[in-house]
This record gives sequence, C-alpha cells and structure tokens, in this order.
Amino acid sequence: MATTTEMSPEDLPRYSELILPVLTAVQTLGGSGKAREVREEVLATLPGADDMVAVMYPNKPSSSVLEDRVEWARWTAKNIGALEQPARGVCSLTTFGRDLLRTPPGEAAARVVEIDREKRREYRQRAQTATPDAPATGGRSEEHAGDAPVDAEAARFDTADEVSDISWRDTLLTRLHQLTPTGFEEFVLLMLREHGLELTRVGGSGDEGIDGIGRAPISAVLSSRVAVQVKRYNPEGKPIGRETVALFQRDAQTKGAERAILVTLGRFTEPARKAAISATPTVDLIDGNRLAELVLDKQLGVQLAPVVNESWFDRFT
Repeated sequence: MATTTEMSPEDLPRYSELILPVLTAVQTLGGSGKAREVREEVLATLPGADDMVAVMYPNKPSSSVLEDRVEWARWTAKNIGALEQPARGVCSLTTFGRDLLRTPPGEAAARVVEIDREKRREYRQRAQTATPDAPATGGRSEEHAGDAPVDAEAARFDTADEVSDISWRDTLLTRLHQLTPTGFEEFVLLMLREHGLELTRVGGSGDEGIDGIGRAPISAVLSSRVAVQVKRYNPEGKPIGRETVALFQRDAQTKGAERAILVTLGRFTEPARKAAISATPTVDLIDGNRLAELVLDKQLGVQLAPVVNESWFDRFT
C-alpha cells in the first residue's frame, strides 16, 4: 500500500466497499451503535486505516476522505434496508442486514452493489421527473458523483447530526487549534467542568504531564479521582500512539488518579485505544470528533441553526 504522503482519495475504498464493514461493526457493537461508535469500530478493524484516515480532500484539508466515506456507507446501508434508525444518531441491524452478514462475503458485496445501484437509478428517475434539466448526479459534481449515494440531499437531512455537520466540525477544530496551548487547556477544562467534573488546573515543572486533577462524581456519595491531559495537536497530523497513552497512564497513577482523560484535536491509533483500557488507570480518549460532540452538547461557542428541507414535503403533494 502507498504511504500516506503518496495516497490520494482514489487509493481509498469507495463507500460501497465499506458498507459490509459498517454492518460488521454494528454487529460487533451488539447489533446497534451510535454513529461515532460505528465509525471508530470500522477504522479500528480496517487494514491500513491509520494511514488512510490521514488522506484529506484537496479542497477541504481538514476533512478525512475515509471518515466521510464511512459515513456515506452507513447512510447507504440504511437506505438499502440493512440498517434502521430507531433513535436520533443511533442505528441498528435489520433482519436484512443480519442476512447479509450470514451470506458469503463476495455474494453479499455483489448484492449490496446491485441494490444500491437500483436505488440510485430510482433517485435519478425521480429527480429528472421533478426537474427535467437536472444533472444525473443529483446535484453533486462529477468529481464526487461516484463517491457517495446519489440521493445526497436526502442523506444530508436524514443524518443532519452526523454527515452534514462535517463543515462545522472542521471549523470548530480549526478554531480550537488556533488557540494558544494555554488557551486550549483552559477551554478543555471549562468543557469538562460543564460536563460535571471538578478540576484544578496544574502545570509547569513537576506536573508529570498532567494538566488537570480533580474528581468525577459517580453518584451523590461516590466520586473518582481523575487526571486530565490536553494535547493541542494538529487535527490533520499523525494520530497519537500507544506510547503517549502509556506514559500518561504512568503519570496519572503517580498522581493517585483512578481514571484519566486524554483530550486531543487529532486522532488515536488502534494500539493507543487498546493501551487505554489494558492498564490502570484506564484512560478515556477524546479525539477531535468526540470533542466536537461534547462542545456542541453544551453549546460552547457552537450552535446549529434549524434547516428546512423543502424537498422532504414533496411526498405530500
């Protein structure tokens, strides 16, 4: 496989090739999972994902092509009936999806492609009927027509909290990376306090790599001592490896922490994720995507405005 610097979007799996891995990921998670959990499971098991996830769109240098295609694959799996969405942001396997996973991989892949092709054909026919002069790609440029489901508008609104929010996530992570290291530490500690942690900021010489120490309430009478480390790494840079996590675990243990939290704007390798739960204290890893979710949850400088999908109402005319 080509190195990261040599890779281009054309070297990566197409979204259609990621549909079965998405279904497998949901099955591994117990038959259902949140979008973030599914994405992380796919990237954890896909060979070479650590290198491939670093390939960005030429015109969107902070957007991972592979992560984007995993999201489209998950939406397509739902569009063809292999997944359903019982609650906002959660997907679960359908009977058809389970049947696909019991089918020999080659046959299942061919079946997925055939159904997806039929769905694309149906959409083109509807689009051309509604707007005779509309391009066959459903409004997407020819450059990306083969990289995502043709029903891009439906996908955009159907998964508004997961796919169409890529741009705001990029903007947020870019803005956070523009903060000074001290400013970013202060922001992360604020965000964690908003989520219920009671923290004291530490730093300077002798802090053993700890940026915050305090307690995470478990109940009205129980709490856990927690250590926090903040890494203002470039969202587009190399992912954090196991060595960084293992070193932080040692430092957190020195401080008497029972749990630890490592926050970064970037990503973590699979060995890093395994190291986080293989020794004590266990480390909760918060990557850029998870950080964005936590920031949005408390609306810290981020608000999503309601958007009206006018075409959704066409079914009633």
